[in-house]
Amino acid sequence: MTVSPPWYLYLLECRDGSYYAGITLDLEARFIAHALGRGAKYTRANPPVRIVASRMFPDRASASRAEWQLKRQPRARKLAWLLALA
Repeated sequence: MTVSPPWYLYLLECRDGSYYAGITLDLEARFIAHALGRGAKYTRANPPVRIVASRMFPDRASASRAEWQLKRQPRARKLAWLLALA
């Protein structure tokens, strides 16, 4: 049986003070892609300045569910929500 690599839910702080949430297999590579303008459309317009927090998940499905929940949170609660998972 093959063990699949973990997925990460991450929260970026963007230059304009907003947050961006996403999922990835490789957190460092994904941040670099966002920073170079090769990530999501949102981060091309609002470049990230740092990774605020991340959380590991065993598979893509659970990471996607957590991302969906995080994106539904009001802006002020996103950071606290993600940090509470740690």
